[in-house]
Amino acid sequence: MNNTFRQELETLIRARYPIVYLISSEEQRVEEELRGVTAKLNKRLYIWSLTRGLVEHPGQVDSSTLRPIEVLLSIEHLPQHSVVLLKDFHTALNDSVVKRRLRDLSVALRRTYISILILAPVLVLPPELEKEITVIDVPLPTAQEIGEMLDRVIDSVKDNPNVDVSLAPEQREMLLKAATGLTLTEAENVFARSLVQKRRLDVEVVLWEKEQIIRKSGILEYYRATEAFENVGGLDLLKDWIRKRTRAFTDEAQRFGLPAPKGVLLIGVQGCGKSLAARSIGSLWRLPVLRMDVGRIFAGLVGASEENMRRAIRTAESVAPAVLWIDELEKGFAGSQSSGFSDGGTTARVFASFLTWLQEKQAPVFVVATANDVSALPPELLRKGRFDEIFFIDLPTQREREEIFTIHLRKRGRDPKQFDVGKLAKAAEGFSGAEIEQVIISALFDAFHRGTELDDKTILQEIGRTVPLSRTMRENIESLRMWARDRARPASSPPGAEPADSAEPAPTRKRRVAASSGRRRSTQEVSSEP
Repeated sequence: MNNTFRQELETLIRARYPIVYLISSEEQRVEEELRGVTAKLNKRLYIWSLTRGLVEHPGQVDSSTLRPIEVLLSIEHLPQHSVVLLKDFHTALNDSVVKRRLRDLSVALRRTYISILILAPVLVLPPELEKEITVIDVPLPTAQEIGEMLDRVIDSVKDNPNVDVSLAPEQREMLLKAATGLTLTEAENVFARSLVQKRRLDVEVVLWEKEQIIRKSGILEYYRATEAFENVGGLDLLKDWIRKRTRAFTDEAQRFGLPAPKGVLLIGVQGCGKSLAARSIGSLWRLPVLRMDVGRIFAGLVGASEENMRRAIRTAESVAPAVLWIDELEKGFAGSQSSGFSDGGTTARVFASFLTWLQEKQAPVFVVATANDVSALPPELLRKGRFDEIFFIDLPTQREREEIFTIHLRKRGRDPKQFDVGKLAKAAEGFSGAEIEQVIISALFDAFHRGTELDDKTILQEIGRTVPLSRTMRENIESLRMWARDRARPASSPPGAEPADSAEPAPTRKRRVAASSGRRRSTQEVSSEP
């Protein structure tokens, strides 16, 4: 277990803290760690549960201490230099007699060498006990602990000819990174599932387990990596920036002295690929993508919204490394400046918690936030240090529109070489990527209705019938461009400039293209799974 936690626990016991509350769902792991600490300190360990009472050795049952108040009354009579572990005792903390007895013990035990440890998966702390109890979050298993457990799993099945447990160093590191954030039991179960289902150790099965954790939280949504990074048209500067950070979460990057990237803020015209880019980053980096719906954060009960934000952050960190996607950020935190008059300051407090986490977070959670209306963004959000970079996504250029037409024609089973993509892109000047996609879809409906094949003429007719957002919202888009001119980094090269990808050395570009092909095949394999 984490050395810092072990040292902190040992220090609290030696300092004779009377009551310590440990938050963890891993009873067996905590119990094993506590046995090591008590053995080192030459103390006796007693364990209580509702089903066995207070016992010193596994398998024993003491029916006289099954009730919570009974065990509390017996603690003072234990031998000196004892540690008592109370499992799931949080269910009894709302009982007035139990609360009073714990307050009495917090005074009485200071004159003894007896310590009480409450172990529970959630924190339930009545106001009467806040000053009497010290709370510690038990950290999740480290990559080293998961690696040791993985070695035990491999050793148990290595003689099975139907299972392939060979792992290259890079594969092992990727597998352990994917499993980070799981409990040891969850990791062991998912490794076993992978061996049964795939006959090998597969990262995608581990990510499936993380998906279940996200669904249980109820605050975040899980997005499977089905959108290949190559299906994002244009945005060459943004894509180049993202690709350079593909290995940023590896041990090699840490040894090189690189910190984990914090995130990006994508500002721009609606329908130009901000959300698509956010989802595709997870596909490129092979990380789970979590979407935070800020609307779900805010609840009716006093204090519930702040707790929901803390729970969302804890959940994201528990499955890290991960990509946390927050769509239309300005709508979620609208009104934070006047929150004190409108909602008693709830929005302001939730927003402050989010900002503090953005600035101080240590877990490898890469935040991708998108926004359409920059005027609604609080100025604190744009300060350096919240995000690594702020990108402005403008309407696609001629070259980018050609790429977008090519992508959407290919996605719908058409050969782009059979179309005059350049002519179509020129006719669609001022169209966003989303509008180009809808042009293709509408043209397909027209061709299907007539019983003919899709052609340039049908697409051009649909382009002529479409009024793009750039025409109806011209003033707003110009205002946004003026703001971004010296405040944000462009996501695309200017018209006529050489794309960022083509500036790479040829050998590097060839290696990346080969790697991208491999990732694309892997993504397709995942999306084809039931």
